[in-house]
Amino acid sequence: MANLLNSDRISSEIRGLALTFGLVAITTMVLSVLILKAGLTRGSIVFLIPVLIAALRWGLPAALFAAVLGVTASAFLFFDPLFSFEIRDPQEIINLILYVVTAVVVSQLAARLRGQLELAHQREIDLRDLYAFSRRLAVAFDVSDIHAAIEDHLTTVLQRKVVWFGNAREPASETSRRAAKVPVPVRAEVDAITSGQRDGAIAATVQDGAGGAWLVRAVSPQSLEFGVIAVDLGRQSKPDIDELRSRVDAVLADATATLERLGVAHAISEARMRAQTEQLREALIGSVSHELRTPLASILGAATVLSAAPVLQNEKKLKALVHDVRDEAERLNNDIQNLLDATRISSNGIRPRLEWADPADIVNSAAERCGRRLADRRLTLDVPSDSPLIHVDPVLVQQALVQIFDNAVKYSQPGSRIFVAVRAHDRRIVLSVSDQGAGLTADEQSLMWDRFVRGERMAATTSGSGLGLWIANAFIAANGGTMHADSDGPGLGTTVSIELPVTQANVPQLEADADD
Repeated sequence: MANLLNSDRISSEIRGLALTFGLVAITTMVLSVLILKAGLTRGSIVFLIPVLIAALRWGLPAALFAAVLGVTASAFLFFDPLFSFEIRDPQEIINLILYVVTAVVVSQLAARLRGQLELAHQREIDLRDLYAFSRRLAVAFDVSDIHAAIEDHLTTVLQRKVVWFGNAREPASETSRRAAKVPVPVRAEVDAITSGQRDGAIAATVQDGAGGAWLVRAVSPQSLEFGVIAVDLGRQSKPDIDELRSRVDAVLADATATLERLGVAHAISEARMRAQTEQLREALIGSVSHELRTPLASILGAATVLSAAPVLQNEKKLKALVHDVRDEAERLNNDIQNLLDATRISSNGIRPRLEWADPADIVNSAAERCGRRLADRRLTLDVPSDSPLIHVDPVLVQQALVQIFDNAVKYSQPGSRIFVAVRAHDRRIVLSVSDQGAGLTADEQSLMWDRFVRGERMAATTSGSGLGLWIANAFIAANGGTMHADSDGPGLGTTVSIELPVTQANVPQLEADADD
């Protein structure tokens, strides 16, 4: 790398000397024409122009070269003996001294100005990167976003490979993934800092065993919460490594100041705690739910068998108790299924198994599944027989409809009507379920799709977990659809609609049939 830089510098200086020679030659030709055509006798001062240009553009060597060439050319053109390079007049020596002083002073001023311009430009880039870094931190959603922002910022500013490592509490899988990016000696140094065996404020240069070097240090000397970075320095000379270390220190000082100002250490701890709490909660829900399903299935099966036993047909009290046991077991089974669905949505996401399905089949199977709960409601189905097929996961859509049916039963009175309709509109199938129940307020309507949210107005009289509509909305969204609810107000019923995309050509015909 150093040899390549030296070669580039030598080539640049040779190019500057060649251009300087050409500039002095052009000046000499112009003055020669003026001497021959206009009888010019004094003009040696003009050769200061190439000296100034060379000093400003190409540096001191080119400026000194222009000074020597200028004095030689002026001796040839303007001093006796004319058209000879012989120097006799002391003024020529003064000219040479003047040109040299001008070359040195102007080149130094130009070099200083270029350095200040480069420094200002670099500082502008650093400030822009730091501002972008601050904005990215401000909108970071979780710990991984914060970590990625730190790593990307340092990589951009240093123009080197940077690997960020978390503290000792970082998950083992993430630690292993990052460790694969760095050599073993570098990883050992990182472990020593994160475990507290080394001072994180002291940057360590570690050889990677392949001729290269890595710089390892904590992001912040005051707190290991910000993690440790490893910077690939490559194959550099000691002065270059020292310069890069100074650059890293400056960048980390700015980054640490931004992190501390934004309170990111506290944010990292809180985000990590939230993530761990969420994982523990989902694991607990999944474990408890699965453990409950086995005995609950036995209870439900036994209650179903008992309810159909001939010996209980004339025992009204016992029969009522058996029915209560079965109803409560079914309710508990539905609640456990909701918890399992919620865990599935939160942890692994939903992967629908798409197939072509008839909306009528989905509606009928959902209504049949809710038959016992809908027994004391007047269920009306308006499902055209020629409904276009939809490309969805029918099981997920059916489960979403079951949640809507359950909500309609839960918040309406026995004997009230529940109306289910299927319509095609604007290349979409709309499945709507309308009830004559409690209705919705404006606040309830805006919050009804959130997880674990239940309206305070009905919470005292109606049981539930607040998961049903959130699960239904997630299932429909996984199928590319949307859900929305309409209500004229409290006590005026609710209509919950599911919209799913359709690509069938017979949608216009179905719309025409609906209008008729």
